[in-house]
Amino acid sequence: MTESDENHNRAPADAQATAEPTETWWQVFVHAVRGTGGDPTTGPLKRAVILLAIPMVLEMVMESLFAVVDIYFVSRLGDGAMAAVALTESGITIIYTLAVGLSIGVTALVARRIGEGNRDGAARAAAQAVILGALLAVVFGVTGVIFAADILSLMGADETVVAIGLPYTRIMFGGNIVILLLFLLNAAFRGAGDAAIAMRVLWLANGLNIVLDPLLIFGVGPFPELGVQGAAIATTIGRGTAVLVQLYTLFRLGGALRIRRPHLAVQPAIMARLVHLSATGTLQTFIGTASWIGLIRVTAEFGAEALAGYVIAIRVILFAILPAWGLSNAAATMVGQGLGAGDPDRAERAVWISCKMNLAFLGAVGVFFIAFAPAIVSLFGGTGAATATAIDGLRIVSIGFFFYGYGMVLTAAFNGAGAVWTPTILNFFCFWLWEIPLAWVLAFPVGLGPNGVFIAMTVSFSTLAVVSAALFRRGRWKRVKV
Repeated sequence: MTESDENHNRAPADAQATAEPTETWWQVFVHAVRGTGGDPTTGPLKRAVILLAIPMVLEMVMESLFAVVDIYFVSRLGDGAMAAVALTESGITIIYTLAVGLSIGVTALVARRIGEGNRDGAARAAAQAVILGALLAVVFGVTGVIFAADILSLMGADETVVAIGLPYTRIMFGGNIVILLLFLLNAAFRGAGDAAIAMRVLWLANGLNIVLDPLLIFGVGPFPELGVQGAAIATTIGRGTAVLVQLYTLFRLGGALRIRRPHLAVQPAIMARLVHLSATGTLQTFIGTASWIGLIRVTAEFGAEALAGYVIAIRVILFAILPAWGLSNAAATMVGQGLGAGDPDRAERAVWISCKMNLAFLGAVGVFFIAFAPAIVSLFGGTGAATATAIDGLRIVSIGFFFYGYGMVLTAAFNGAGAVWTPTILNFFCFWLWEIPLAWVLAFPVGLGPNGVFIAMTVSFSTLAVVSAALFRRGRWKRVKV
């Protein structure tokens, strides 16, 4: 799109902007948190993106705290308990992967129907997501409870860890319905533009988890001392309570989405479309997740210290980019609703605005990481060799943040449009056929060691961003039917 085209397309939004009363940043923030900012398909475009992005950013931060809080308290129980939690979380990754993949389909369908002004269609899509999530949860739950010991053993647990972790694993798998529904219903809220609701339920879930964890793990006051089992119960209660609030909001309070009893009948056409989108989204998520395993495998060849340094660097990086996922989710919603409203130009402009915001945020984070990497890494301990690897890794990967800010948003935009195969194929080529082989070549034949792995990450993320931008500009995503 040329600059003149952008100015032409921007004119209606600018005209609307001048008609709006001037707002301070604080007022916009309050509207975003309260969910009172108005319809994101109309009004000033930058304001709409910000109103969606703020609660989505806060939602992602809340989600990240679950694992941090559990590990913090469980670490007081010893290495066996820590190992049990870590192995269970590794095994349950398949459920998280499925939940994220299904969420891609739910957001795309609900956003498109809302943009069309078809709230009944959006409610039907959300209801089908609830049914699908519940059915899958039963399968995972029964399998996980029956084969919990086998799952732990398969993940490498010895008899002691299996004995300690068996109750934890059974509860987490048995209660997996709260994971699936929490992800799916929040995806529906985000697609409907009700990002503040998705944020609030994560606050509720995380708040309960923080309070209940020490009470149930250590037996504070009248509460029984349940050890690692208490961590599973606390997390499940927190998430379960959030799901109940989600369902009450959908069935009773309404808003942009209101599910009624007739919507709960299985509707094959909607279910088939949801499964098609979600299956591709799940494959997309799996490809991205599995690529990390390949990088760990290459790094492990250089010993435990190099691997520890890799883990420290990645932990810092992943936690830091969580707010960027919020901006990406906002772009996905804006694209789906814009296309549904028959305004693809507004959808495209929203994406480029989100890209620039993400670039500004991740660029600033990247500069900060490069400048203060030693101080940041020191917070995580580690030996001298592990610390050196982590510092180098953090600095190298941070260079790619300038590209990755665009890449994250563009990937989400394709998903929001329902063009889920585009980022899936890009992930496969950029991560499996490009990143992992490049990491091996740089680490071994070229002789860069662990730094070769980090360079490969930066190069692959940058490649993904550049290719995504080129494909996005072609505009085929505007013609995808959902």
